[in-house]
Amino acid sequence: MTRSNGLLLVDKPTGVTSHDVVAQVRKLFNERRVGHAGTLDPMATGLLVLAVGPSTRLLRFAQSEVKRYCGTVMFGVATDSLDADGTVVDVVEVPALSQLTVQGAAESMLGTQLQVPPMVSAIKIGGRRLHELARQGIEVVREPREISISEFRVMPTSDRSTWSFEVECSVGTYVRVLLSDLALKLATVGHLTSLRRLSSGLHHVSRAKTLEEISAMLDNGEDPLGPPSLFTASLEDAVIGPVDQDRMRKGQQLDLAGSFLGAEVAALDSSGKLVGVLKRRGERWQPEVVLVSESGPTHG
Repeated sequence: MTRSNGLLLVDKPTGVTSHDVVAQVRKLFNERRVGHAGTLDPMATGLLVLAVGPSTRLLRFAQSEVKRYCGTVMFGVATDSLDADGTVVDVVEVPALSQLTVQGAAESMLGTQLQVPPMVSAIKIGGRRLHELARQGIEVVREPREISISEFRVMPTSDRSTWSFEVECSVGTYVRVLLSDLALKLATVGHLTSLRRLSSGLHHVSRAKTLEEISAMLDNGEDPLGPPSLFTASLEDAVIGPVDQDRMRKGQQLDLAGSFLGAEVAALDSSGKLVGVLKRRGERWQPEVVLVSESGPTHG
C-alpha cells in the first residue's frame, strides 16, 4: 500500500511540459497516481500544484483556485501562438505609450468577461486538440469562455517595446490572450515573452521545490509532500470521532454538530488529519471523497 500521499509544490522550469513534470514525479516517487492542477505552457515557469497518491482525488479543490502570474510582453510583434514559442506573423509600429495609458487600458480589462481560447492550446474540439489543428493550418471557431481578472498591473522596462506585468485571474484564463488583447487596445500587436506562475489559491511558488531539490530530499530520506488537508484548506472543517470516521468510510451519512455555510466540509480526525470531504444532503452530510486509512507512517 502506498506511503506517498499528499500535496507537492513544484517550481517548473522552462522548456518542459506539465506532463513531463508529472512523468518525472511518478518516477521519483515510484507512484503511478500523480496529477496536476492547472497546466503551464512549456515556455512558462513557476508553481505547479501536484497531488501524489490517493490525494489525486482532491485535485479539483486546487484546480478551481485563483491564479497569480508575472511576466513580460513585447508590443509591436505578433506570433501565431501569442507567445515567444510561436512564429512571427505580424510586425507593426508601436505608438508612444505612457504608464498612464497602458495601465488605463489594463484596468479597463478588469472584471468578468468572455475570452476566446487561442488556436494553439490543448482544448479539444471534435475529439482533436486545437494545437494539432493549428499545426495543419486549420482554424476553427472557438466558443468564448467566461473569465475574471481581479488585478492587472503593467510596468515599463528599459526597452520601450517590452513591458512587465502582474495579473491575478480566474482558472481557465489564457494570459497570452489577455496580453494580446491589451496590445490591440493600445493600437498595436503583441506577444508574451515570459510567464511565471506565482501562486494558486493559498499555495505560493516561494514554497515550491525544483525537481532536483525534490530528488535530493527523497535521497536523504526527507519528505517533500505536504498533507492532503492542504488541498481542502479553503473549506470549512469538522472534527469527527472514530465512530463517524468508520461510518464515513462505509459511505454512510453523518450528522454534524454546529452550522456550516458551504455545501462541502473537510472532515478531520482529532489530530487534524484529513479523513475526507462531506457534501450537504438536506440536514445530513454524505461522504463525497474518502481517503483510505493506512496503518503506519503516512504523509498526513
